[in-house]
Amino acid sequence: MPAPTFPSPPRELLAARVQDPYPYFAWLRRHAPAHADRRAGRPTVWQISRHDDVRALLTDGRLSKDPDRVPGYVPGPTGLNRHMVHADPPDHTRLRSLVNAAFVPRRIAQLEPVVTETAHQLLDRVEQSSHVDVIADFAAPLTFRMICAILGVPQELDNPATRDTLMATIAPEPGLDPARTEADLHTLLDTLITSKRTTGEHSAVDLLGALVRAGDDSGAMSEEELRSTAYLLLLVGHDTTMNLIGNGTLALLRNPAQAAVLAAPSAGPGVVSTAVEELLRYDSPVRDATFRCAAEPIQLHGQQIDEGDIVSLLIGSANRDQARFPDPDRLDLARTPNDHLAFGYGPHFCIGAALARLEGSAALPLLLQRLGPVQLAKPAAELPWRPTRVMRGLAALPVVRT
Repeated sequence: MPAPTFPSPPRELLAARVQDPYPYFAWLRRHAPAHADRRAGRPTVWQISRHDDVRALLTDGRLSKDPDRVPGYVPGPTGLNRHMVHADPPDHTRLRSLVNAAFVPRRIAQLEPVVTETAHQLLDRVEQSSHVDVIADFAAPLTFRMICAILGVPQELDNPATRDTLMATIAPEPGLDPARTEADLHTLLDTLITSKRTTGEHSAVDLLGALVRAGDDSGAMSEEELRSTAYLLLLVGHDTTMNLIGNGTLALLRNPAQAAVLAAPSAGPGVVSTAVEELLRYDSPVRDATFRCAAEPIQLHGQQIDEGDIVSLLIGSANRDQARFPDPDRLDLARTPNDHLAFGYGPHFCIGAALARLEGSAALPLLLQRLGPVQLAKPAAELPWRPTRVMRGLAALPVVRT
């Protein structure tokens, strides 16, 4: 029996994917749940869109995280790919074990006063402003400060210039020289690692220092793995939670009745926690799971995924699957159960999940309360989204007080 032939997605849905990917995802789930994107001179990329398929493949041993299995594939900045996201066991197990302790929920919970104090300080700065950019004024500096605190980044490097250097590697500004961007990133990482080796400082919260010592003292991490891991943690520890706060704020502004529930002083920890899970599901900060490729042929929906093909697991689509979530395009801050896949699933489950949940739970209610009545400064359809493959996040979220 011949394999089913899935139709090609409508061009208008393809064109709108950066601004609003959800109509495209809905089309895939209905018409092409295993869709092959074949282009001359490039590896075949399979887009998997249904919740049950995505969840199953996130734990499927036939999918590899090793980019070397795909000839000519270069995932991200050259020389910074040897980290746990691009590793299979036993390397993944070894690398993840070196950073696990810093992100256990018990240790992360101790940061709650710091998150709250920092959020208040940032909102104090814009208290008298009629116009506020939720990303630049709040979400970006808050989340970057927290990951800097965990890694032990020197205070002088906790600034917009450092953040811009990191973000340019995944969403470069037009006109930027890629070689210059990469050189700036390597200089930044060299500065961070050298600072740990020369000062010899040992603080209670200094993951980067611990990683440097692990490599230098016991050889548990190579120099290439150290640089790659530092880059990964700085970028992902900042970007994903910034997206949660930005995407979540936008969703709340477009659903004022739901926002009022979260902003109410009576909203207890249980209400806030459930609300954050729904915001993670509704407009996930990670729209596409990180790199995977087939280590052997896989049959799915009558299609054959060949060895070496890239498999793109669409988390944003899985989290809007009507077969799993009733009325999935509706924001419901009281939604339970809510088995979303915003943090992935299985052995590569996001190591920073507890940190993201803490920051979202502390920051979002406080932001709504301190800003007071606000509205978008421009139509939602005109808001700028960063054109990245894995992440989904706003470049800016301007609001005005009403």
